[in-house]
Amino acid sequence: MPNTSDDLFTREDPIFANKELLEINHLPGEGRIVGRDDEISDLATAVNPAIFGQSPSNVLIYGKTGTGKSLCAKYVSQRLVETAGEEDVKATFAYVDCAQDTTETQAVQTIADSVNQSEVTGIKVPDKGLSTSTYYKRLWRILDAQYDVVLIILDEIDKLSDDDILMQLSRAGEAGKIDQCKLGVIGISNKIQYKDRMDERVKSSLCEREFVFPPYDANQLRDIMEARSDAFRDGVLDASTIPRAAALAAREHGDARKAIDILRYAGEIAQSTAASTVREEFVTQARERAETDRFRELIRGSTPHSRYVLQALAMLSLSNERQDGFRTSRVYEVYENICTGQGSDSLSLRRVRDLLKEHAFLDIIEQSKHSGGSAEGSYTKHQLLEDPQVVRDVLTENVDT
Repeated sequence: MPNTSDDLFTREDPIFANKELLEINHLPGEGRIVGRDDEISDLATAVNPAIFGQSPSNVLIYGKTGTGKSLCAKYVSQRLVETAGEEDVKATFAYVDCAQDTTETQAVQTIADSVNQSEVTGIKVPDKGLSTSTYYKRLWRILDAQYDVVLIILDEIDKLSDDDILMQLSRAGEAGKIDQCKLGVIGISNKIQYKDRMDERVKSSLCEREFVFPPYDANQLRDIMEARSDAFRDGVLDASTIPRAAALAAREHGDARKAIDILRYAGEIAQSTAASTVREEFVTQARERAETDRFRELIRGSTPHSRYVLQALAMLSLSNERQDGFRTSRVYEVYENICTGQGSDSLSLRRVRDLLKEHAFLDIIEQSKHSGGSAEGSYTKHQLLEDPQVVRDVLTENVDT
């Protein structure tokens, strides 16, 4: 049988030199963090006491998705660990994705496991099977046995089911849970209103310092993408491609993650069409693909009725472009029609209201309260935060398959 592997696989990528630079979870070096000098400096000042083995300030960082919050928190924490080491201070940091570890038990297990060196402590931290209090006891022992200072980054802190872990971490030293180790917490949230729903005691101990990260402007986005342009081979990026991607992203959201996604997808389009360069025209196609893929990922695993509710809101948005949101009753009417078309019994209005709340929690839609005066009372309006055309296309594609 003839060897056709050379026809099937490309041994040398004509477009990308180091595609990893365009991955969302890639932590760039100092020179590649663009447009966040002030935020990095402020954050470093807040945790600076840690390099001398003293307690760092607890910090809460707000800002929309893709504004560099996690990136800067990880970078400052990494630098702190290195600098503290030069001062003979044993330091480390733990990172928790609260969208994944939503319960207190999951979060404390992740922290304990990530900072534990079992060969040093002799302590085991199993994935599951222990009570929450036992995980905490092991965490406190691990911290005191190994470290002078530990920073704990709680990313998407608003996704935690309650504030209990914040209370435990922010008051561990004061409560005598740890003797040798000093603890600092960096909470990160996409929702600036998050603090309003925090327990007052947690708020007083956690919110020592607060920082807001604004969206990136077109110049910053261009610089961010330029800093990662060596992901591509020399000469394959057309001069207008990055400025076009930056302008598009700045106008729509100021989200660096999405901007980098667009650039990566544009490169992949060039690959798939055997183009010799990544052209400006690929950026628009890439933007549509990036939005579609991101939304597809958001609703992956959602129930049919959860999708019907979104489909109803997308249909209303497309047919009433000038309207800023739709009442629950109006969404429910269209949802019922979709259910009839699908041959499915509709859920109750109360259950649909719950589904809309779930979509608001995932930042797929935005909810706003309104007062209709004494005649109507108060009511809620729902507005898609995603492109309604993308939502409809992806949901129709789900129905078809």
